[in-house]
Amino acid sequence: MQFIKSDINIDFIGKRKYAFVLSLLMILISIGSLLVHKGPKYGIDFAGGTVVQVKFETPVDTSAVKSGLRDIDVGTASVQTFGEADDNEFLIRLDTSVETTAGFSGRVDAALSEATGSAVEIRRVEMVGPQVGQDLREKALFAMFYALLFITIYISGRFELKWMLSGVMAAALAGAVYVLSLFQVSIPFLMLAALIVTLILFWFLELRYAMGAIVALIHDVTITVGIFSIFGKEFTLPIIAALLTIIGYSLNDTIIVFDRIRENVRKHQRNPLDFIINRSVNETLSRTILTSITTLMVVVSLFVLGGGIIHDFAFALNVGILVGTYSSIYVASPMLLAWQGRSRS
Repeated sequence: MQFIKSDINIDFIGKRKYAFVLSLLMILISIGSLLVHKGPKYGIDFAGGTVVQVKFETPVDTSAVKSGLRDIDVGTASVQTFGEADDNEFLIRLDTSVETTAGFSGRVDAALSEATGSAVEIRRVEMVGPQVGQDLREKALFAMFYALLFITIYISGRFELKWMLSGVMAAALAGAVYVLSLFQVSIPFLMLAALIVTLILFWFLELRYAMGAIVALIHDVTITVGIFSIFGKEFTLPIIAALLTIIGYSLNDTIIVFDRIRENVRKHQRNPLDFIINRSVNETLSRTILTSITTLMVVVSLFVLGGGIIHDFAFALNVGILVGTYSSIYVASPMLLAWQGRSRS
């Protein structure tokens, strides 16, 4: 059975302005949500504090759990259900780093049992200090930034044979970021400034394929983080792993389309660039959609059946795959047209 006809000819490039408006709207909503919430909602990995996972034998109220915690004076606590409703499990988050000794677990057990009238099992206790959380945040930002830099070297070298130019530019940016970080410059501000400088350099050095890929990746990550902010989901180390996975998945889709564009530029030299790009997107559409569908089948299964531990990780992958597939078609490829008036090949 043929899923998509080989002679399909959808005018993706002709609709690029509508797609740009939609992308801009999603990015503005994402940034707006982050501003309103004063950044992502950091989990214990990044914010520091203590997490306690408990399971009761019988159904209990959240208010009873909070009452029991107040009796042992552990600071401000947020309590939420964990897993299915009939699991009777709760996730307790404390804004302070409590010494997680055996005595602490015993105090929590006794206080919750008395307040709820139900036997309780302490299933997990984790503590992260505030300095460790800050270090992890900074390392996570560095990981994503350097991943994008290495991607620019690969894309520029593979599609434009500018290995040396892109390598020198990436090394200079990485060195500047490292030196400035030693002077206690705000890491988030430093990463943002570095990305802006990178895009400016791409424009003037005419690294068109690299710029198309990086703009698409920034688009995907920003929207995914924004959706997490909108839904109030926590940002943890597994979510960073999900974002890096999304970057790799989206890049794979983009490279497939770019490869076909490069081939068609040689075969259809007399045709305008918008025709070549649109033809290339249509020729790779079947592979792009089938890859996304099969990947989504696995990720949706993880989201539905994987349990609470990987729920947010799977959610991030679901969002990233959908947004990444969209950006490979409507963001990365149309970006090549930005140089149409300057040069064509």
